[in-house]
Amino acid sequence: MRIGIVGGALQGMEAVLLSGKAGIETLVIDRKGDAPALSLSDYSVTADAVKDREAVRKALSDCDFVIPACEEIDALSSLEGITRELEIPFLFDMEAYGISCSKERSNEIMASAGVPLPRPWPECGFPAIVKPSSQSGSIGVSAVDDDEEMRSALKEVERLKDVPIVQEFVSGKSVSIEVIGNGETASSYAATEVVLDSNYDCKMVICEPGILNDADGSEFGKIGKDVAERIGLRALMDVEAILTNNGLRVLEIDARIPSQTPAAVEAATGVNILKELVFSAMGKSTGAVSRGGCSAYEHYVIADGAMRACGEKEFGHVRSPRIEERFMGADLAITDHGWEKDEWRVTAINSGRTPAEVLEKRKEFIRRVMDECGAGEYIDRSPRRV
Repeated sequence: MRIGIVGGALQGMEAVLLSGKAGIETLVIDRKGDAPALSLSDYSVTADAVKDREAVRKALSDCDFVIPACEEIDALSSLEGITRELEIPFLFDMEAYGISCSKERSNEIMASAGVPLPRPWPECGFPAIVKPSSQSGSIGVSAVDDDEEMRSALKEVERLKDVPIVQEFVSGKSVSIEVIGNGETASSYAATEVVLDSNYDCKMVICEPGILNDADGSEFGKIGKDVAERIGLRALMDVEAILTNNGLRVLEIDARIPSQTPAAVEAATGVNILKELVFSAMGKSTGAVSRGGCSAYEHYVIADGAMRACGEKEFGHVRSPRIEERFMGADLAITDHGWEKDEWRVTAINSGRTPAEVLEKRKEFIRRVMDECGAGEYIDRSPRRV
């Protein structure tokens, strides 16, 4: 079985890693010849899904499934047309993606479904969060404490030519959950905790049974299922929320393959969300049952005599990475490490039966990297507000 992955950045790396775990052969296509997922895949092609449509069509003709790991609408539309022509399952829902691309529209749908959301501005007062409606990740997102910071944040959204969404700044644990739908029914998977760096970018994902208590976990799973079924989801999406002192507050949905969280879920539970998506497209079930373990997935850059925890965007500068087992004590790593390099990056994945077992593996990995690579300083920064 072969899967065509179009997009070789963070989402592409995630898709390759999960495909390999599922025993599925990978073909990665990206318009950039140095996209990091290209070096991880079994086969690769450098081509643009829009400008080089026939080359992409030819490359994908040998695939059994196609999943986009990109977010450009023109590329997604081209791929949808190519897969329709080739009669290959397209593991993506364009309609659901269109909804999730607009935080304004998706908030309206979630509100109509009774999903708990942060209070809107100006009802919420300060502090508040300002984010562009149509951007992904932390692009253009600002936490503001006064009118001057609000004006600056709104100008940033205007610079992005987007519509601002201004809401209550909610504090607490950042959590995420994946959902797969078949157009009628949907299933939610294990919740993860998303740990942010000082730029509000994800530096670590934790998956363990204690992320949420039974009541909050059940509610979060139901929220994901309800929203997916309301929009008629026919593929994969994730739901991001904050667990506050007053319960869950949902921030957004994203109807595309996420980076980071599915790999953490697979490492902890053994449930491979990409494999689940493939089987769902075939109208089948994997029958996978969670083993209930724990995992930590984290990014680092080693440079200038220091080992620094970094967000996924910083890790995204990795060049020609490889997947390596038992890398400096980590169970699994994606890295461009080289002894001759002054700067390199690594994503380390560790799993175990308990959080304590995972923590010990993490400590050993950090110790070995610092010792073996001569890093004299360990830096791990957090957002000014959490």
